[in-house]
Amino acid sequence: MSDTPARRLRRLRPIAAAASVVVALGLAACSGGTANDDTVDIDTDQDKPFVLDGVSGLTEVAQLTGPAAINDTESVGVAGTDLGSMATVGDKTFFFFGDTFGERAPGTTGGQGGQWRSNVAAWSTDDDPSDGIFFDGWVSDGIGLAAPMIEGDHDANDGSGEVTKIPTAGFAIGDTIYVSYMSVSFWGDPGAWDSRRSALIVSRDDGQSWDPVEGVEWPGDSNFVQFAAAPVTEAGKDWIYLWAIPSGRFGEVKLMRVPATEEAVEDQSAYSYYAGLEGESPRWSDDMTEAETIVEGTIGELSVMWSTYLERWIMTYSDAGNAYIREGITPWGPWGEPIEVIDGGDYPGLYAPYLNPRQVSDDGRRIYFTLSLWDPYNVFWFSVDLDRAADG
Repeated sequence: MSDTPARRLRRLRPIAAAASVVVALGLAACSGGTANDDTVDIDTDQDKPFVLDGVSGLTEVAQLTGPAAINDTESVGVAGTDLGSMATVGDKTFFFFGDTFGERAPGTTGGQGGQWRSNVAAWSTDDDPSDGIFFDGWVSDGIGLAAPMIEGDHDANDGSGEVTKIPTAGFAIGDTIYVSYMSVSFWGDPGAWDSRRSALIVSRDDGQSWDPVEGVEWPGDSNFVQFAAAPVTEAGKDWIYLWAIPSGRFGEVKLMRVPATEEAVEDQSAYSYYAGLEGESPRWSDDMTEAETIVEGTIGELSVMWSTYLERWIMTYSDAGNAYIREGITPWGPWGEPIEVIDGGDYPGLYAPYLNPRQVSDDGRRIYFTLSLWDPYNVFWFSVDLDRAADG
C-alpha cells in the first residue's frame, strides 16, 4: 500500500470513541508480554466492582512492518507479516511475527508471497510508544535477513503434515525467553484452522538462537493451543499464568499456570489447570481435562495484562471482524461484558490486538497495541484510552 499524504494523516487521526458494550458472550485475543518487574500480586477478592466504562480516542499511530512502515523491514526480507505479540526482557521488547514473506507482488493481500518463513522476531529498546515502535534489530541469519526462530515444515495444506509454526505468546524467566507456538496442519475457512500441537521454544542468548523445549506440548485438538502469558505472585510464590484458547477463532478461554522457574517451565508435569472455585479460592488440577472455561464465546487471538490504571486485568481479542476489550476482577474472573475497541468496518480484515504492560502512557490510562490487517498483511500500532467509572 502506497504511503500517500492522506494515509500519513490517517495514522495519527483520532477515531470516534468506540465504547459500546456488546451484548455477546466473551472473547479474547493473542499473546501478552511479560517482564520480571511486571509481576502482579494476585488478589482473589471477586466482589470488587467493574470499573471500565468504555474506551475513547482510538488512534492509528503507525505502520510497523512492510512498505510504508516507519521501520525499514524490507531490507531484512520482511515485506509482509502479521501478529506481533510481545515479551519484554530487561530493556528490550521482542515482537514475534507469524508467516513472513520477503517478496510480494503489488496488490497482494493475505499470507502469500516469496521467501516464506514461518516466523520472525524483532526487538526494540524504544520506550516512547506515542510515535510508534522503532526496531533495533532482528533475529537474523548470516547475511542480515530476518530468520525464523524455529522453521515450519511447509508441508501441503491438506492436514497430513505441518504447514507452519506460528508463535502465540512469549514470557521470560530472568534472562531466559520462552515462546509458545502452534503447529498448524491445515488452514481452512476464514478463522478456522487445525493444529497438530502447541509447544515451546527457548532462548538463553538474548534471543539470538532458539531451541525446542523437549517434552512439553499440548494436543492440537485441546483448548491449550494459543496462549497469553503474565507473571504473577500468589501467596508469596511466583508463577507464569497462561490463558489459552483452541486452534482458530471460535473457541473459549481456559487458564493454566506453572511455577516461574526454568526447571518447571520445561517440565510438563509442573503445569496445573484452573478447575473452578472451592469457596473463594481457585482449585488447580494436574488433569487438563478438568480445566474449566473462564470466558465463553468465539474467541480469536488473545492478549491479557494487568492494568495499573484500572487495577484490574484486561483482555483484548478479535471476533467477527471487530476488536474488543474486557476487564477481569481476578485472572479467572469474573470477566465483564466485552467493549468494542475497533469496528471492523473502519479496518476490514483486522485481527490480533496484542498488549504489553511496557507499552502504556498517561499513568496507564492510554494503552498501545499491535494490530494486524489482512490487507496489506502487515502489523500496525494503535492506541486507545481506557475510561474509568467515576466511582470506580
